[in-house]
Amino acid sequence: MATPQLEFDSDVEGRIYEYVERRGSAAREEVRDAVRVERTHGAKPPRSGTESAARLSVPECNEYIDGLLDDGLLTERDGTLYVRPDADAETHDATDFEYVVRPADEDDRRAVAGLIREVAGEGAIVVDERVADAIEREGALVRLNDRESRMFFVAEIEDDGERGEDDAERGEAEIIGWVHVHGFELPARDHTAELTVGVAPSTASRGRGTLLERGMAWAAEADCIKVYQSLPATNEEALELLEEHDWEREATRADHYRVDGELVDEVQLATRLDGGR
Repeated sequence: MATPQLEFDSDVEGRIYEYVERRGSAAREEVRDAVRVERTHGAKPPRSGTESAARLSVPECNEYIDGLLDDGLLTERDGTLYVRPDADAETHDATDFEYVVRPADEDDRRAVAGLIREVAGEGAIVVDERVADAIEREGALVRLNDRESRMFFVAEIEDDGERGEDDAERGEAEIIGWVHVHGFELPARDHTAELTVGVAPSTASRGRGTLLERGMAWAAEADCIKVYQSLPATNEEALELLEEHDWEREATRADHYRVDGELVDEVQLATRLDGGR
């Protein structure tokens, strides 16, 4: 899956973006302290050892950050900077509740990891235990850089407040589902992405199809050709969902999982986003 072709107005903007992206979030003063520039001393041409790394002034730092905000590469909420994926929030209706599907950000890390483990604990999506491990261990939930694309969308029920276009206002909300799309760096596999999706048991699987479609749409926009997922053969409901969305079974690995003490086959499924087979 193609990674974003990032363009910056200056090297300093690029380093500010990299700092925020690598950590998932950062305050302006934290960025100012971390991203240093070389200052030369005196009017004479600098000699070796006469340059030193210095902090940007507050106006300089704010100017660079404001440029990234204006270009849509970063967003800011409550004084904290986040990477801004090129995707909007969408509202959907279930039978008895309304939910929002939106790009995840660093504030969602704990809730997403907890929900993944809750769903995986039921033996529904074994592979996502690895995903939960990764997002708890690594520096950012979402990765959008020149080498890697990892995107999460979450579904949430909002109790109070509204989410504005710039995500500046949030009420209390409960995350009830996620879809995870992870592209690969190797040139031989950069046309593929792994997708996993799940919803809280309390939703009775409502919203899972919407999340699946959102993840596939994002992968298609990133020029992905093939998306795949692996599931335990016992997860009949998820297998049926994928096949309803034109996924096909490609292979089966016998006795690949142990679920509730029993050996279970793994079913490997995939779908093509370019209309090919």
